[in-house]
Amino acid sequence: MSTGVRRRMGVEERRQQLIGVALDLFSRRSPDEVSIDEIASAAGISRPLVYHYFPGKLSLYEAALKRASEDLAGRFAEPHEGPLGARLLRVMGRFFDFVDEHGPGFSALMRGGPAVGSSATNALIDSVRQAAYEQILSHLGVTDAPPRLELVVRSWISLAESTALIWLDGRRIPRAELEVQLVHDFAALAAVSAVYDEGMATLLKGMVKDEPADGPFAELVGRLIALGS
Repeated sequence: MSTGVRRRMGVEERRQQLIGVALDLFSRRSPDEVSIDEIASAAGISRPLVYHYFPGKLSLYEAALKRASEDLAGRFAEPHEGPLGARLLRVMGRFFDFVDEHGPGFSALMRGGPAVGSSATNALIDSVRQAAYEQILSHLGVTDAPPRLELVVRSWISLAESTALIWLDGRRIPRAELEVQLVHDFAALAAVSAVYDEGMATLLKGMVKDEPADGPFAELVGRLIALGS
């Protein structure tokens, strides 16, 4: 039989609860629009108690951003099984899942929000980009990327960010099309670089040699051929 007595949370448990509540609110509205009073109300505690665990909204935002950045970085992890094009397509699916779930917060982070510009925030953003970069290199079987490959991968990661932001502004292009397009973009960037660099040409051949006829890379080739017919 329940006594109706609310269990008292420990310090770390309460901190994690507040981070989760804040992240949920930041996912639905820009962090600039969310007040400490709203966070306190959603957590079922008083405003002064929020300040007991976090000095202010900025520190709570940074804590929520840290959790979100770890989640986003994890979306780029993918088993090294099957054709590369299919792997990248699954990664893009999980990436857009995150963007869809955390739209306003993702947009605020990339376009400007309460913690943007702080060293902590910049470090978190950079850590996500670096995690994505290292994951892509691992799928290519490369540990020390030559300059042209680094340019291709980092440019593609930036393109994925920009594409997601544009998509959030009204979702005017079907998400599934953008996921495929970004995989095609990766292949196209690699192909252009291969024209200028023998090492990239060898890498590109390795990328496509095991691709199935119905894979995204083969689809791109088919579409390009159709344009010239």
